[in-house]
Amino acid sequence: MAAIYINGKILDKADAKTSVYDHGFLYGDGVFEGIRAYGGQIFRHREHINRLYESAKGVLLEIPMAPDAMIRAVEQTLAAHGKKDAYIRLVVTRGIGNLGLDPRKCESQIVIIVDDIQLYPAQLYDSGLEVITSSVIRNHPSALSPRIKSLNYLNNILAKIEAIRAGCLEAIMLNVNGEVAECTGDNIFVVKQGELKTPPPEAGILLGITRGAVLDLARGADIPAHEVTLTRHDIYTADEVFLTGTAAEIIPVVKVDSRTIGNGKPGPVTRHLRELFHKLVRETQSRPVQTPVAVG
Repeated sequence: MAAIYINGKILDKADAKTSVYDHGFLYGDGVFEGIRAYGGQIFRHREHINRLYESAKGVLLEIPMAPDAMIRAVEQTLAAHGKKDAYIRLVVTRGIGNLGLDPRKCESQIVIIVDDIQLYPAQLYDSGLEVITSSVIRNHPSALSPRIKSLNYLNNILAKIEAIRAGCLEAIMLNVNGEVAECTGDNIFVVKQGELKTPPPEAGILLGITRGAVLDLARGADIPAHEVTLTRHDIYTADEVFLTGTAAEIIPVVKVDSRTIGNGKPGPVTRHLRELFHKLVRETQSRPVQTPVAVG
């Protein structure tokens, strides 16, 4: 059973409702975070909260709660959910207003959803994903920075639909320069001759929390890791390709646009980084669970 926090109250899924006049619903006006809990501990919680507040600042959205209070509210909702392992969706909308665009008519809303999620079938973590390159171009940073995790995901959804119609679960999105940016919901990495490479922020990507964890793990394991411009050629000729995300964690890619990557199986660097990531998660689980303090 999901636990859902709305503006200070924790409700069951059936009772969690908001107004159709919320500008998050009407215009996609808001920001969000996807967060994971392992063993009752929230993975890189502070980093997610910091990114939420940065996204809100980027769209001139004032969050009516201090970051520390937000952390407590998330912990409270996770405790109400009752499960130790969960997916958390933290949403802040511009709030309920009228049918006009004027944000001054709105009062921000905070919604925290704690539930289960399974993005990819379990067997694909061993066999690997097949993906396509989407014809949908990643949003140009001059319009709305991809570093803002906003509620307007239509760009990503159109690419996702294209992937599904091609019989795949994910699609690579290019930027306006034809360079690799990211996938519809995940960051992308390639391995070439033992070196790890991933697109830099200026390629037009979301700075994923799991992406950052993988870069830290690689450098700690003496795996050369670089943020560099990548093209489709770099993807097609890579020894290994994998994706990272909060829900996906680390998942290998073995075919792109019907082209086999490497030997068509998850590679040794990908497998090693998955082992290191799972170890990091276990370390997160082993920490004492904090008793959440009620949010006033």
